Amino acid sequence: MARDEKLKEDYERILEILASRFGDGEQLNLDAIIYLIGVQELGKGAIEFKKDDKVNLMHIAICRLLEPFGYYEFDFFDDDGWPHYKTLEELPPLKSGEQTVLMKEAIVLYFKEQKLIPD
Repeated sequence: MARDEKLKEDYERILEILASRFGDGEQLNLDAIIYLIGVQELGKGAIEFKKDDKVNLMHIAICRLLEPFGYYEFDFFDDDGWPHYKTLEELPPLKSGEQTVLMKEAIVLYFKEQKLIPD
């Protein structure tokens, strides 16, 4: 199977799983998935977050998702338990479609690491 086909198949499987668990059967968009990953990585459960916290959760998720690609590295947890990452390498300029593919690849890798879908 071609790499792009496998990515599409794996990502569709993730969408199905997340729709059934979090979307009342409706597919979640990329931002919603990134937000959920941020909540998971923070590890405080489903609590009420302020608007600024929601942006920070998405930042945490993006850093975590791009860590295996060498762009970020976990640095420390602050006094409130929020993870912080340091930039190892700046992201190259990417077109919108390229950004989407990179994030989908990172999400698939993340869910494989979490054993949500098979390797």
